[in-house]
Amino acid sequence: MSGGLRVAITGASGRMGGELLAAAADRDDVEFVLAATQSPGAFPSGDVPAADTVVDDTELDGALAEHDVDVLVDFTVPGASVEYLRTAAANDVAVVVGTTGYSELQRTELGEVAEAVPFLKASNFSRGVAALRRSVREAVAALPGYDIELTETHHNGKRDAPSGTALSILDDVDEVRDTEAERVNGRVGEQPREGEEIGVHARRAGDVTGEHEILLAGNDEVLELTHRAGSRGIFAAGALDAAAWLAGRDAGRYDFDEVLDADSDESDTGAH
Repeated sequence: MSGGLRVAITGASGRMGGELLAAAADRDDVEFVLAATQSPGAFPSGDVPAADTVVDDTELDGALAEHDVDVLVDFTVPGASVEYLRTAAANDVAVVVGTTGYSELQRTELGEVAEAVPFLKASNFSRGVAALRRSVREAVAALPGYDIELTETHHNGKRDAPSGTALSILDDVDEVRDTEAERVNGRVGEQPREGEEIGVHARRAGDVTGEHEILLAGNDEVLELTHRAGSRGIFAAGALDAAAWLAGRDAGRYDFDEVLDADSDESDTGAH
């Protein structure tokens, strides 16, 4: 196709890279033009992009300009991600970031990227998770003083724990309660709850795509809010939605909620 949003994908031979390639192929508004990877020969059989679109990640700098990329989508690991995003900023390419697990120093470096180009980072690009987080904020506001426990489950190869999504939910709780509750990771021995602490439990097993459950308990009642992801395709679709929304905007940091709100506004306008 031609004329669509020109997208580059880093980590293209990995799990999420493959999902992004498949999602881009199914869209009329996105033109996949560049795949950067540390392992150009490692694409799963049948999923190899055209040879002229695949580059070793060390060649990303020149390739972004050569392929006239509009947005780079990054789901990799923190160290590599920071380098990719710096390169994108140097080439005036907007970035959509799904990588998690950055250090404090790396987050500072991401802030510098956001000063140079449009930058949208989310710990989770699922629309359902975005709705879950909004529901959690409403529930926490309505149930002051209730105990909170968070459990997240992912496949056995996930590196960071707790997940980036879990950390975002915990930040939501702190924001609503206007406090930084102690986060107790797992429990062993004598562990009665103390004060405003929040229990955090990370499970790694099998090929689970992602599950997040928030439990609020108090006043002789329990409220559970849960999201389960059926496939990584939902994250790829959300990331490409974000890329389409982000392209052409001013440099700065944007949020996935803004993408969802824009879609909602368009639906409301169409309904009238």
